[in-house]
Formats: sequence, C-alpha cells, structure tokens
Amino acid sequence: MNENSLRGALAAIVGDRYVLAAASDTAPYLTDWRRQYRGSALCVVRPASTAEVSAVVRLCAEAGVAIVPQGGNTGLSGGSVPAGTQNQIVLSLSRLNRIRELDALNDTITVEAGCVLADVQRAASEADRLFAPSLAAEGSCQIGGNLSTNAGGVNVLRYGNTREQVLGLEAVLPDGRVWDGLRGLRKDNSGYDLKQLFIGAEGTLGVITAAVLKLHPKPTASATAWITVQDPQRAVELLSHLRKRCGDRLTAFELLSRSCVDAVLGHRREMRDPLPGGAWQVLVQLDDSGSSEALNELLQGALDTDLAANAVVAKNETEAKALWAIRETVPEAQFANVKHDISVAISKVPEFIERTGAALAKAYPGEPILCFGHVGDGNLHYNVGDQALLERRAEVSRVVYDEVAALHGSISAEHGLGQLKREEIARHRQPLELELMRAVKRALDPRGLMNPGKVI
Repeated sequence: MNENSLRGALAAIVGDRYVLAAASDTAPYLTDWRRQYRGSALCVVRPASTAEVSAVVRLCAEAGVAIVPQGGNTGLSGGSVPAGTQNQIVLSLSRLNRIRELDALNDTITVEAGCVLADVQRAASEADRLFAPSLAAEGSCQIGGNLSTNAGGVNVLRYGNTREQVLGLEAVLPDGRVWDGLRGLRKDNSGYDLKQLFIGAEGTLGVITAAVLKLHPKPTASATAWITVQDPQRAVELLSHLRKRCGDRLTAFELLSRSCVDAVLGHRREMRDPLPGGAWQVLVQLDDSGSSEALNELLQGALDTDLAANAVVAKNETEAKALWAIRETVPEAQFANVKHDISVAISKVPEFIERTGAALAKAYPGEPILCFGHVGDGNLHYNVGDQALLERRAEVSRVVYDEVAALHGSISAEHGLGQLKREEIARHRQPLELELMRAVKRALDPRGLMNPGKVI
C-alpha cells in the first residue's frame, strides 16, 4: 500500500480532516516541547473513539506501518516523537477526551486517554473528590501519556505514582484487537495483572485508550510552608521528622537548590523571594479534613526544630499559591540544559548530591547545577549547565548516571526512557531483566510496530 492509498484508507476510518499530511499541520506533532527531538511521519491520525483506534491500528498492522501513540506531547525523553527508524504514523489521542463515568460511591472515574489531566482533576473536584496526580504540565498533558510514562509529580509522597491510581484499563493491541479491562475493582486476584504491562511501557506494547482511576476524599484543609535548610542532609532529616509529627497529612515535600530559586526570580521578576538566602529550600504541604487553622498550627509546631533554619507558613490560599508558583516555574526558568530525572533511596539523596556535585565540578568547572525535585520519594531533577553544554550531553550524563548506579538508583524516575535513555538503560539493568522485557515486547508486538526506537 503506497502513501496515498494508506492516507485514503485512514481517512475512511477517521474522516478526511483528521488525517494531517501538510507540513504546517504535522509540525507540532513531530517535535517535542523542548525542541530536542524531531522526527518524520507519513501523516498524523486523530481518531475519536476506541473503535477508530482499533481500525487504524489494524490497518497499519496489515500495511506494516509503525505507530507512534501521542498524548499531550509534553514529555522530556522523546518518547512521543517519531524516531525515524521506519515508515510510521503519529496516532494522536487528543480527540478521545470523554469522561465516561464518575462513580462517587466507588471512588472511581473512567476517562479516555485524551482527557487533559486538569480536566480530570476538575471533574473529581466537582464531585467533592480528589484525583491525586499533580504535575507542572497538568494543563496540557493527557491521561494516556501520564499512564504510559507512569508519571509522578508532587503528590507521590502521599498517594503514589500514576500506576497506583489505576484500577482498570482499556487498550488496543498491536494487531488491532481491543482488551477491555475497565474494571473498578480494588481486589481482583484472578491471574496476571495485565494492566501493569501497559502502564509505563510508553506505547511500545499497545495503545491505552481509557482507564478506571481511583479517587480520594477531597481535602478541606491545607497548610503550606517555605523552609530554608542548611543542606540536603537536614532536608531529609526534616522529612522524617514531619512524617512522625504529621503522618499521612504530609502530601508534598519538595527540595530546591538556591540556584533554582534564583533562576525563577530572574525569569519571573514579579515573583518575590519568600526567604532570601539559604543554600537549600524546602516546600511542604499538608492536607486534611477539618480546618486550615488547625493544620497551620500543626505545621508551625512541627517546624519548631533546629532542622529548619528559617520558615514561613502561608497565611492563606493566595500566599500558598505564590509559594507553589515558584516551584512550578523552575522547569521553564532553566529550559535549556542537560536534564536528568533520577531517583535514589531517600536516605541516599544527600550523598548523591554531594558526590555528583563534586564529580561534575572536577569534570566541568564552573558549570551551574540546578537541583530540585520530589525528595519525599527520592526523585531529583538534576540539571547541569546551559545551552552550550547540550552538545556534550552524553558525557555529562555519564558522570551523573555513574553516581546513580553507585548508589543503586534509577536513571529514570518519572519521565520514561523514550529515545533519550534507550541505549543508556542497557548499562543499568541486568541482562536477565532486559531479556524478559524483550520477551514481553516480542509476545505482544512481534513485528516491532508499536513506538519503535523507544525504551528497548
């Protein structure tokens, strides 16, 4: 089947206007938001239902054309952009954007893969519930992408990764068959948990089209504090202290180096520095039922410790939002540098920061380091240098990843492997692990048509 015939057949499934072939139309789908990856595709196809996704995948399988599933295209590892390894299409899920059901008594919401995360959060809130995942890109990232990368975010400390918010899935297999696993059960011990294969697989095993997601009680009270600490060791000790004092009320615990705060203040000059000075900053949030006044008192009491050099507790929601705005602006304030998304055991975070900083200072004297992340779950975004250092990304990352490996950590905590870390992962996983992963890939996608050039 030639390109014109393929496009015609695809148009017969989804409609002419939803098969994009002109360069001006396809360009946004063929590069990532940081402009680090660019690819090519025969066309971009935008189905509106699971049935249409199934028909598109079946047609491509018959034609031997690969498929790159794409959600909001907000990833940082090139996982949703064509790798250029063979004839392929981009399958955009953005039109699968219905909320199919919200079951308040079962605390579940069933949504399609193209739903924007913020819209799911809003629907849950309107039902007096909480959908826990919260990301900087929540206004544009889509549920399918969140699931395919097992996204994390600021609330992982209390609620867990996206994987832990999923009860059931619907997915289109590489041959076009549809697996309907949309079960809202919290207990189901009837064989292999198949949904876990697709969560975190970055579209390499099939196309997630819908999911049954967990909801939680909506907090009625919140307390937020900005804290300076002497060093990362004090930050980790403060985390342990707050867990003992506040229990499950502790929702978020974010660490920022001074360089991150300075970058934000330089980028957004209308923002104010909550606590000038201090080499390391911590942003903490507690959530609970009851009153915010009581929660603020609990937080203030818990911060009466020499682990906190200084602290300010937000007096109201406006002040809390201003503190969170600093944290959420960090990614855009240091857009172009060598980025890393790593995790180590929480107790090893200070050692990682010290060891890696020393190794980088020796190899690249004077290059700035911007370190921030979700220390409550051991996940750091450890970014080095500026635009000029991007040309040496591989060697810079080798320094960072060697320190991760020495501390038995992971080179990909929440952003996925994509194209960025596909080769590097072979240095960090046991041969047997890679063999098992490839065996799963061959079993579900023997022709290698699902998101080729990614993960493994």
